[in-house]
Amino acid sequence: MDGTLVDTEPYWIAAEHELVAEHGGTWSHEQALQLVGNSLVASARILQGAGVRRGEEEIVEYLLDRVVASVQRHVPWRPGARELLAALAAAGVPCALVTMSYRRFAAEVVAQTDGALRVVVAGDDVVHGKPHPEAYLTAAERLGVPIAECVAIEDSPTGIASALASGARTLGVEAVVPVLPQPGLSRARSLEQVSLRTIAQIGAGRVVDLH
Repeated sequence: MDGTLVDTEPYWIAAEHELVAEHGGTWSHEQALQLVGNSLVASARILQGAGVRRGEEEIVEYLLDRVVASVQRHVPWRPGARELLAALAAAGVPCALVTMSYRRFAAEVVAQTDGALRVVVAGDDVVHGKPHPEAYLTAAERLGVPIAECVAIEDSPTGIASALASGARTLGVEAVVPVLPQPGLSRARSLEQVSLRTIAQIGAGRVVDLH
């Protein structure tokens, strides 16, 4: 979701900077990029390593409070995201949201998708965060669709690893970090390049490179 459907990574990074600064530390852009795609608990551990003297769940709640407040003011949709969701819904394609953000944050985004997302699997719904495939396998099961017939759209190396490990056909779309070529991975620079035909081609097993 973060970086794929919505450009909320700047919200997370701002919250991380604020938190680390409260504890007398500094937080670089390079450090922030290490957190992209991670579970919130894994991110909390990295922040502890940067000097934040709080428990994992306390860090998670601190970040969530600030990012949810930002999204309530404005949801920064990625170019082409709402249009693709609307096209998939109109075509009757069942869609799920798989995110390592917690459900209370995901709900703010899902509420603006006009019912296009039938299933939500959030970071607080799973035991194993990305890059483990649990979240994608859970989403496919809840949709009632074999994972091999699913197309996952991801923007981070961690998310891409999770999707590929699950057995889903995977499309990497660049956002904060580069999407490098690898076997079995389709790529695009933006969701504006992705159509229903693109999704159908990837779902049929073709590797599409729009990069």
